[in-house]
Amino acid sequence: MERREFVALVGGTAAAGRIVGWPEWRRDHPNIRPTVDPPQEPALGPEVFARRLDRLRTELTTRKLDLFVAAPSTNFEYFTGTNPGRSERLILLLVPTKGDPAIVCPSFEVDRVKQRSAVSDVRGWEEQDDPWKQVKTFLRAVKPASRAGQGAIEATLDYASFLRLSDGGGSDWRWQTGAPITERLRIVKYPEEVALIRRAIAITEASIAATFAALAPGVSEREVAAKLSEEMRARGAPGGGLVQFGPSSAMPHGGPGGGQLAKEMVVLIDCGCEVSGYTSDITRTIWYGDAPSDEFKKVFNLVHDAQTAAMTLGKPFTVRCQEMDRAARKVITDGGYGQYFTHRLGHGMGMDGHEPPYMVEGNDGPLEPGNVFTIEPGIYQPGKFGVRIEDDNIVTETGIEVLSQRPAKI
Repeated sequence: MERREFVALVGGTAAAGRIVGWPEWRRDHPNIRPTVDPPQEPALGPEVFARRLDRLRTELTTRKLDLFVAAPSTNFEYFTGTNPGRSERLILLLVPTKGDPAIVCPSFEVDRVKQRSAVSDVRGWEEQDDPWKQVKTFLRAVKPASRAGQGAIEATLDYASFLRLSDGGGSDWRWQTGAPITERLRIVKYPEEVALIRRAIAITEASIAATFAALAPGVSEREVAAKLSEEMRARGAPGGGLVQFGPSSAMPHGGPGGGQLAKEMVVLIDCGCEVSGYTSDITRTIWYGDAPSDEFKKVFNLVHDAQTAAMTLGKPFTVRCQEMDRAARKVITDGGYGQYFTHRLGHGMGMDGHEPPYMVEGNDGPLEPGNVFTIEPGIYQPGKFGVRIEDDNIVTETGIEVLSQRPAKI
């Protein structure tokens, strides 16, 4: 089949094969229809970033630190509202515990950074100059008078920049990783963040629905993946994901490859999009055909039960992340498929597709209100098929709210 023919088949090819494992087009599932109108995208105003910088200073004070340093990164964007990207030209955010934050950047970038950043003090350096001299001047200005300064470095800073920073601070500064600080601040999502995640989820679900509706025998995994991305772009969000048919679905991170779709075949789509820097992550596994096999129904329902077990357990402050993984894994193990559940139960999501908290054995951290994460148990039988059901969730004061539209059991 030519790709242009596939792209044209939106909504008209469901008759080519019954879709099992995806909610029917029902009134109580408005977000799965291809024509869904996602909620309005909220704006992140300057007050949001002012609060984030205040929380950062509070966290620095609590940890007896004097300065936070970050190159362009997700964390840079979290505090400033922009990510200008990294190159051979230095751009650096410096947030002292006392005093105003500053950004050091090339002089020709000052206007661009000022327009997009919540930080007003943007200090330019000329092409012929050493930008680290500006950093050294800033370090001298914010160092405590009676002792060495204590600084926290954003975890993705490159090693060469770390060496220059250390050289600029000399014996007057001591450095440590800022990962515990940024993880602590970002692990709890605020209402404006949750609103963006909800919009990303709505767009993702509508795009998956439209893509499933366009399935037809003979299309390839790559063609379906391209269709999925086009559906997301049409709804105003960049995104895409994995598309896997039949035995390919047994590889948790496989595809898309060149496999072609046929009747009576498993189709797995794992995808997400981004709205104003915030992500979604949803997996749906369906049977494309008229008569799903008994084993597919058994495996699908077992995975669904495992997901339910974790969701039911998720009480804030009393349940640990690893307990979520254990609850789902026990269901699958008791069902006889334990060896085929080969990855952690889930991961946090927000500005990064994968971020804390992680639902995995060994993570003893408690759930707390505002945590947003996936619950995605799976069973993968090599040479046969795989089933994964992935939904996005938030912890409330009383338990877990599922943000996406869960499919029903078969």
